[in-house]
Amino acid sequence: MPELPEVETVRLGLAPALEGHVITQARIRRGNLRIPFPPRFAERLTGRKVERLTRRAKYLLAALDSGETLVIHLGMSGRMSVYAEGHRQKLGNYVYDKAPDGAGDGKHDHVVFETDVPARIVFNDHRRFGLMTLVATDALDQDKLFKDMGIEPLSDKFNAAYLAKALGGKKTPVKSALLDQRLVAGLGNIYVCEALFRAGISPKRLAGSLKKDQIAPLLKAIKSVLKDAIAAGGSTLRDHAQATGDPGNFQHRFLVYGREGKPCKGLASSSEAVGHKKRCKDTVKRIVQAGRSSFYCPACQK
Repeated sequence: MPELPEVETVRLGLAPALEGHVITQARIRRGNLRIPFPPRFAERLTGRKVERLTRRAKYLLAALDSGETLVIHLGMSGRMSVYAEGHRQKLGNYVYDKAPDGAGDGKHDHVVFETDVPARIVFNDHRRFGLMTLVATDALDQDKLFKDMGIEPLSDKFNAAYLAKALGGKKTPVKSALLDQRLVAGLGNIYVCEALFRAGISPKRLAGSLKKDQIAPLLKAIKSVLKDAIAAGGSTLRDHAQATGDPGNFQHRFLVYGREGKPCKGLASSSEAVGHKKRCKDTVKRIVQAGRSSFYCPACQK
């Protein structure tokens, strides 16, 4: 499933063709995805201006001038592809290809938006685990999708004091605690594994056992790995693609995730010369926690 960096990457790619623009036509090609589309879905979108395009955890939020917000979740395999109408063109920092013949009419192309750029946006989801719905903008925080959601990890409110309080006293592994969307919204398995490695903390450690001097490095690691992944276009392991159709590249920079049995890429303190570093000689291990794989180095992470 796309995690925060992948969803943010899609948001950035959609923005030039959607934010501040009018949806001149919306078309749905089936009655439902993971949930049914709301009544008159296409009609309620057509002619509406997208005033803001934001992200909440793993959801895309397009605030409309009608007072409603289009909520989009990509599910396991959903893609949002932007095509320029007429000819290949650059919008903002992105270059979009000309819409090929049949774009939006494929077997798994379930929703199509035409905008006044002009551009065509196609939502493709062969597993149909994604969703699209409409929620009153002023009631968004109280909606069942968001009311119990935790803090955004890239926000200023996600700081050392908050993280210490969120983890304090918890008898669950720190890995599981960080995946709890009620505490931190948007973190997923890949980036928690990578952040814990950067912070030198074992995924097996109980959350409440972390010492005060470990909180700040963990906070920094979480924020830095998310920012690095966004800058790299996210991670493409199977289905993720940017709005331009390009894959993400952060998977080539994984330090532990998916690297079971491979040499650790970390640095361990040398016993031969204090202050010098040498390569860790251990290998990456994999364990299963709450049904999910955790990758870590037992030598670098304590």
